[in-house]
Amino acid sequence: MKEIGGYFELDQFISNHYHKNMIELNTARNALIYLVKSKKIKKLYIPYYLCDSISNVLDKKSIQYEYYNIDKNFNPIFDKILLKNEYLYIVNYYGQISNDNIILFKNKFHNIILDNTHAFFQNPVLDVDTIYSCRKFFGVPDGAYLYTDSVLREELEIDYSKDRMKHILGRFEGTASDYYNEFNKNDEYFKELPIRSMSKLTKNLLGAIDYVNTIKCRNINFKYLYDNLKNENIIEVQSLKGAFAYPLYTKKSIEIRTELIKEKIYIPTLWPNVVEYSNLDSVEYNYALNILPLPCDQRYNLVDMECMLKKLKIYL
Repeated sequence: MKEIGGYFELDQFISNHYHKNMIELNTARNALIYLVKSKKIKKLYIPYYLCDSISNVLDKKSIQYEYYNIDKNFNPIFDKILLKNEYLYIVNYYGQISNDNIILFKNKFHNIILDNTHAFFQNPVLDVDTIYSCRKFFGVPDGAYLYTDSVLREELEIDYSKDRMKHILGRFEGTASDYYNEFNKNDEYFKELPIRSMSKLTKNLLGAIDYVNTIKCRNINFKYLYDNLKNENIIEVQSLKGAFAYPLYTKKSIEIRTELIKEKIYIPTLWPNVVEYSNLDSVEYNYALNILPLPCDQRYNLVDMECMLKKLKIYL
């Protein structure tokens, strides 16, 4: 019987999710494993420029994979003919690959999986299996959406997120530095998580987000950084809807990261494993080391962007 009475739990928020009619899972990497199992994929081709969480989970699941390179525009350099059970895993870095290009890749390679973890607001392309990450865009502990017509014939447990909220709640009332260790602990949990449905807690939080305002804030902040840094940026950046971050390529990245930390501006090195294992003259090595993903999300306004830019230009 359902419990009646007693103390209150978290209220049920409105259910206004951005992505509807998609498979709701606990993590993006598990969304990939879901596809591997449901489509009976035997081999994946994955980019060198990628977080090692993907290769680690493929190793753990004994799934065969092979690496490929990307060009300066983030597009795959790939000329193999895929067999029936082989798929090309394409990452939409910083949302810089348009849906028009995705359609071209689909027509050329047929078997593709699109990683849109950097492009939450980019609509999926018809018949292209697409993965979205929630925690890269919002203050939730986990969560992923999967666009696919492939159904896994397994009953999935619902995940629980209550023990993965400490760093989020802590930063809401405190500072990021105070709860950074908790953030890292949360990342460690994902290494062992099986495929599960999205937790009730995460789903509830995602239903209450003001997506219209989120997109508006990200667009305004991105445009400000784009307008003021396009002449400083070594790579050509395309404008997009609800950007993940503004990717600034500079040869002074290491110095800038170090100095901005002192100003409480935290610019991560995405996928440091790529820096460790790639050739020094490769696109992957240089992008992983030198691209500064400047925050431009809904937590900030133009005053924040101006402040960050002012400090940034001292070192540029």
